[in-house]
Amino acid sequence: MKYLLITLLLTLSFSCQTPPIEDSLNLDNIYAWCIVPFDSLERTPEQRIEMLKRLNIKRYAYDWRVKHLESTARELRLAAENEIEVISVWMWIDAQQDTVGKLNGPNEELLEIIEEVGYEGQLWVSFHANFFKGLRDTDAVQKGAEMIAYLSKRVEALGCKLGLYNHGDWFGEPDNQIKIIKALPDHDLGLIYNFHHGHHQIDTFADLVPQMLPYLWYVNLNGLQKGGPKILTIGKGEHEKEMIDQLLAGGYQGDFGILGHVEEADVEQVLKANLTGLKELMQ
Repeated sequence: MKYLLITLLLTLSFSCQTPPIEDSLNLDNIYAWCIVPFDSLERTPEQRIEMLKRLNIKRYAYDWRVKHLESTARELRLAAENEIEVISVWMWIDAQQDTVGKLNGPNEELLEIIEEVGYEGQLWVSFHANFFKGLRDTDAVQKGAEMIAYLSKRVEALGCKLGLYNHGDWFGEPDNQIKIIKALPDHDLGLIYNFHHGHHQIDTFADLVPQMLPYLWYVNLNGLQKGGPKILTIGKGEHEKEMIDQLLAGGYQGDFGILGHVEEADVEQVLKANLTGLKELMQ
C-alpha cells in the first residue's frame, strides 16, 4: 500500500467512511513544538500541561525565552509528574555572548536547571548568523565543530544528547551540519529538520533526504508553498504532503512535530488546526 509506512505517524482509516479525528489519530508519534513563547494566552507551566492533556499530546519540545527560565525547572518536573515527555530543550548560540568554554548567563542557567532537575533528553542547538559571518566553508566547519564538540561534552555530562537544528543561514543548511557531524565521529549527534526553515529546499528536498536520513532524529512539519508564508497550517500548503512522502519512502522512522509558532494566537487552537490538517492531508 502506498501509505503503509505512514502508520508510523498516524493510524488512519482508508475505508469509505472517515472516522472521527479522535478515533483516527495515533498521537504517540506526534509531539508539539514552539508552544511556550508562541502563545497569546501566555500559559503557565500548569496550564500548558493541562492543555497538552486535553489534546492528548503526550510529548513536546521545550523552547524558551529568558523570562521563562524562572519556571523551567517547575515545568520539567510537572511534565514528568503528568507522564508527558519533554523530548528536547532549545538552545541558541550567539557569537557576541557564547564562545567555546563560556556560555552566556541564560544558557549556563539552563544547563544548571537541567542538572538540578535530572532531565535526560536532547538539546536542540542553532546559531545566530554572526557566529559564522565572513568565514569560508572550511573555516566555518572547523569553528562549528569546535563549538558543537564543546556543547556535546557539556550536555553528555548531564545525560543528554545534542541535535543540530536548521534555523536558516550557514548553519541552517543540512549539508553544513552533516560536515560538522562527520568532523566529530566520537560524538553522538543528530539533525532536527524543520519544514518552516526549508522553503528554499522544496525543489531539492528529494535529493536532500538520503543525505540527512543517517543522522535525522526529528522532523517538524509545516504547510509549505514557495514564497511563504513562513508559518502555514499543515495541509494548507502545496508541498508538505510530497515531502512527507519522500521522507517515508526514504525510510524515515522518526517522529513528527506540529508547530504552535503563531505570535498572536491561542496555541491550543493552532495545534488543533495542525492536527486536523495533518489528518486530512494523509487521507
